[in-house]
Amino acid sequence: MNGAAASCDAIDPADRPDPFDALDALDRRIINALQRGLPLVPRPYAEAAAALGINEAVLLARLRALLAAGVLTRFGPLYQVERAGGRFVLCACHAPAARLEAVIAAINAHPEVAHHYARTHHLNLWFVVAVVRPEQVAPVLARIAAAAGVEVLPFPKEREFFVNLYLPA
Repeated sequence: MNGAAASCDAIDPADRPDPFDALDALDRRIINALQRGLPLVPRPYAEAAAALGINEAVLLARLRALLAAGVLTRFGPLYQVERAGGRFVLCACHAPAARLEAVIAAINAHPEVAHHYARTHHLNLWFVVAVVRPEQVAPVLARIAAAAGVEVLPFPKEREFFVNLYLPA
């Protein structure tokens, strides 16, 4: 995993252009279809492309463009890392507005950071850390806190819920 999530500007969100405004109908169909998963076959992109009525090269080019434009911040599988011996930890911190971009960059520089998102309360920056072994959690969070210059509050998973999140484009 990497922390290549799009950064959250310190400006008013209402003043930011909406990247979804530039999506065409095919981009929207791709996003909507692939949120439900890829087929478990030797060439999943080819099969997904065929279901969309396009070829594999077009699908891959569109996905690359959506990632490059920041419309998609991550594209990949979701794992139950605990079954493989690892650990996911939801984390929060307070990033002062004047340092928000620097804090985001410092956090995202760590390969263990899966993604982040901003919120409008005191704990205004949340992110997910994934590690291979549970004993790696504390040292990774300490490195992130030192690099970002903020206190990182961990919220380890106590129970798993399947939400089946779907965000139509």
